[in-house]
Amino acid sequence: MPRDYKAEYAKFHSSTASKRDRASRNKVRRAAERSGRVRKGDGRDIDHRNGNPRDNRPSNLRVTSRSANRSRK
Repeated sequence: MPRDYKAEYAKFHSSTASKRDRASRNKVRRAAERSGRVRKGDGRDIDHRNGNPRDNRPSNLRVTSRSANRSRK
């Protein structure tokens, strides 16, 4: 059975909590780009060690490879 992306977006991605999480992740990424820790297209992600995307303390953030960060569960 193929995925129903429209229903998936309506149920999860457009929720208020998901929007706030996404905005927080984007904010941290932009700050890391400004400070020179990462660059656009470099294949690295900003990892939240405790898994909470709204916890943007410097001690909770680290730069990891995209594959390592996204395989972490």
